[in-house]
Amino acid sequence: MQNKKGYLVISLDFELFWGVFDVRELNSYRSNIDNVRAVVPRLIELANNYNIALTFATVGFLFNETKEELLESCPNIKPNYKNSKFNPYEYIRNIGDSEKTDPYHYASTLIETIKNNPQHEIGTHTFSHYYCNEAGQTVQDFEEDLLAAIRIANKKNIPIKSIVFPRNQINKSYLNVCKKHGVTCYRGTENHWMFNTYDTNQLEKPFSKAFRLMDAYLNISGYNTYNIENLKDSLGMVNIPSSKFLRPYSKSLKFLEKTRVNRIKKGLSKAAKNNELYHIWWHPHNFGENTEENFKLLEDIFKHYKKLNNTHNYKSVTMSDLANIITN
Repeated sequence: MQNKKGYLVISLDFELFWGVFDVRELNSYRSNIDNVRAVVPRLIELANNYNIALTFATVGFLFNETKEELLESCPNIKPNYKNSKFNPYEYIRNIGDSEKTDPYHYASTLIETIKNNPQHEIGTHTFSHYYCNEAGQTVQDFEEDLLAAIRIANKKNIPIKSIVFPRNQINKSYLNVCKKHGVTCYRGTENHWMFNTYDTNQLEKPFSKAFRLMDAYLNISGYNTYNIENLKDSLGMVNIPSSKFLRPYSKSLKFLEKTRVNRIKKGLSKAAKNNELYHIWWHPHNFGENTEENFKLLEDIFKHYKKLNNTHNYKSVTMSDLANIITN
């Protein structure tokens, strides 16, 4: 591959409450999830205005329209996590019967909205928000989960080509399973100890969290831009690693918001000037609070991208589009 431009990739972990059910109570986070109904169409509209492509890595549970359909689409073999709090199948008994009565665990209408904007991609965030590095689950469990995610997407004529692993828990021994079933790319992590998702206990320690927070404002881990030529791994999968998590707006740190956005802009500029990748990610529910402030900051980033697009032929693509560029 002879590449003469750099690329921006934006991936969104689209999960509703399935992404946080093990760490939050619904009542404490209800408004964030409620507001995703407005956030997703607004994200699409804003991205369209700046000709930016989005990859929505979507939890398979969300494709179902009813609880009956969800139960029928579940794999026969399910993960047996040592820590039962990670098991979403125990939690299913608590959810409502459909998207109309329970907008926190179903999203078929939002998925249709994304699908109707084909410049964006729907990838998978696994079927059940599956944790690949937690004790108790196996590669066979993961394969059954992935197949369930592919099946439920196929029902809506959506091919699955990209994967974002929940909590960024990448288990390299599972990548062969992804390749076997037609997934061509995944989101890797920054090459720095503070983003090590193999040791989930270390990742959640206050020390690690503090460094990740500081890194949002200060250039501790680097700009994390990547040479396009080096993204294909030994398995033939394309690793599209993260450059920066777009943290939600913080009222307590609002005096640093310009610094945070400028850190991302500098990374984008570096990638554009050197024909490299810059990959931003976040969750739609991160914009469920302080929505206006979050969108204002995002549009500032999009305007900077547009300038780089005009001056350096910098281009926004989906994850699977970038994988196609690299492998063809």
